[in-house]
Amino acid sequence: MNDSISDLTTRIQAFVDAREWRQFHNPKDLAVAISAEAGELMQHFVWQQADQIDQRVHCNRDEIASEVADVAILLFEFADNLGFNLGDVMAAKMAHNEERYPVAKSKGNNRKYTELESS
Repeated sequence: MNDSISDLTTRIQAFVDAREWRQFHNPKDLAVAISAEAGELMQHFVWQQADQIDQRVHCNRDEIASEVADVAILLFEFADNLGFNLGDVMAAKMAHNEERYPVAKSKGNNRKYTELESS
């Protein structure tokens, strides 16, 4: 990772401001755009079977990376526009997930945290 969240967010906001796009980038429209870009990312994997995915990623690596970047760029802008420090909220969520998914109960399985008590 060569850029910090803060540096990338500043660059994204400068890009948006230079084009006077902020007027179009309200929370609803950014959330919709994030979902749309995530859909474009998912499109690379629709109908792919488990044994096809590695090859699909290999053959479409640049396109997939571009979609990942689109989602991230919009997410960074969305968080900043709402006054969230993305690094802080991500760290807080990771801490919360570490509590909900303790290694001893969740290692090697895909159960939701609400199902771990029964394991």
